[in-house]
Amino acid sequence: MKLFVRPILLSGLAIIASSTVAFAQETSEIDSGATAWMLTSTTLVLLMIPGLAMFYGGLVRTKNVLGTMMHSFTAMGIMTVLWVVCGYSMAFGENVLGGWFGWNSDYVMLSGIDDSIIDGIPEYVFSMFQAKFAIITPALIAGAVAERITFKGYCFFIALWGLVVYNPLCHWVWASDGFLFNLGANGAIDFAGGTVVHISAGVSGLVAVLFIGARKSHPHLPMQPNNLVMTMIGAGLLWVGWFGFNAGSSISSGLSTAQALTVTQIAAAAGALTWLIVEGFHQGKATALGFASGILAGLVAITPAAGVVQPGGALVLGALSTIVCYLAIILKNKLGYDDTLDAFGIHGVGGIIGAIFLVFFIRESWMADAATAVGGTWTVMQQLGVQLTAIVIAIVYAGVGTFVILFVLNKFVKIRATEEDEMKGLDNVYHGEKGYGMITPN
Repeated sequence: MKLFVRPILLSGLAIIASSTVAFAQETSEIDSGATAWMLTSTTLVLLMIPGLAMFYGGLVRTKNVLGTMMHSFTAMGIMTVLWVVCGYSMAFGENVLGGWFGWNSDYVMLSGIDDSIIDGIPEYVFSMFQAKFAIITPALIAGAVAERITFKGYCFFIALWGLVVYNPLCHWVWASDGFLFNLGANGAIDFAGGTVVHISAGVSGLVAVLFIGARKSHPHLPMQPNNLVMTMIGAGLLWVGWFGFNAGSSISSGLSTAQALTVTQIAAAAGALTWLIVEGFHQGKATALGFASGILAGLVAITPAAGVVQPGGALVLGALSTIVCYLAIILKNKLGYDDTLDAFGIHGVGGIIGAIFLVFFIRESWMADAATAVGGTWTVMQQLGVQLTAIVIAIVYAGVGTFVILFVLNKFVKIRATEEDEMKGLDNVYHGEKGYGMITPN
């Protein structure tokens, strides 16, 4: 989920940066076409949140369906408020504390952008588009610890995680003065969130799983999904919303938008089809859950690459991500850690695959621009080094930051549900409700 592509002046010519958008020169004129598309994209990305709630909600047991869906919906409230108060400033303000995060007092409470126009769109639109990324990233983490995290613990955790992990990482990768944005010839490539969203969420989910522990009776007691129909609908909504996620990250309405939209569709289809084939050979059946998982694996892999690869590369990335994610889930089952909804197995692993292997499918024009930027040559292996550096930094920072947050928070707020509460079901214990009134919790 990248955010935007910024114009960079180079040798008197404006070129499009391969990374994400930083602010370009302000202009007083609104581009109505770009603004209309960005309003649509913002809405599409918001649609992904209830889509994720349905995807996750259908996969847990009946007694936990509402609690699991509440993780996504609650993030819409908590992360939006934090983004308005200080998140936007931390992510896109100027470097402070050595570049750890950004700060601009005009962005606090969005107080100074009422009349601001950037890249032809109102800055309010840009800010709200970015807010959706800040919402969905911690919501993804919830899938790793579903069915045993307390509601209060989750709320405090995502608030702290957004401030300590997401905002600084977003600044490094997408702000114009972020050090990963300026690494190498043309920055670490993350068009729409391979490192900022998927790797950080996946790794954080894995750390949370290891910190909190497995569900009671895992893996001995079968824990079947309560509603795969809802999961399939959720996967479909995610696929639709991802067009805003990726194509909207061009922060324009033009050629780069069309390129990102096209490869997003291709990678999702390639991922879904590959999962069916692999599953068919391995298990003898092609499942609906497998198809939905393949969709996500393909979408996650293309997210960092959507601005730099062509259709052939999208096919390969979608298929490759599915194969590796499938193997990662098999490994998870062998190792026995309880990543409930495979947040790390799909989002973490898929994000890493996409961020690494995109370098082998980069457009020649992008490489030519990178070579011009350094005044010489720029090779695939050099860009691979940049990508690996960004990936390692994202993994280490998200992993350590998540552990510290959980360790400290657990001293004040109970994070893990008690065995008694887990057996009753989190819907009843934390919300006093049932997802299905005529169905007995299993």
